[in-house]
Amino acid sequence: MAFNVLVVDDSAVMRQMVVRTLRMSGLPLGQVHEAGNGEEGLFTLQEQWVDLLLLDINMPVMNGEEMLRRLRANPETEQLPVIVVSTEGSETRLHALQELGAAIVRKPFAPETLRDTILRITGVTDVEYYGPVSVASDDSDF
Repeated sequence: MAFNVLVVDDSAVMRQMVVRTLRMSGLPLGQVHEAGNGEEGLFTLQEQWVDLLLLDINMPVMNGEEMLRRLRANPETEQLPVIVVSTEGSETRLHALQELGAAIVRKPFAPETLRDTILRITGVTDVEYYGPVSVASDDSDF
């Protein structure tokens, strides 16, 4: 099974880093889509089949929290696995996102952290099949 992924972040640089980390993860990837805000993300979800959403919180037009609330209110997307990838410091806000079923990965993050979170929330258990995470030689966080 290859994961079709949507990465929603207002920073093109951060989207690139997340996509790069996904490619390094060893997980099988299908199509990787990108959007610059929640509104664009919702449009993409109407047009494309996605197995996993990686979502920033603080964005213009429509923030990640509003996008997540709309996803959960829609029967077609209410069960979509979501990982919030953010620098958000408010524990109250992060708890609210977790209550909506999102997993949280804080920036900066190690590739292994993202991979392990994806495996946990998607229920994929055959980790050995996908192989180890290929980490850059300087063990950089993203």
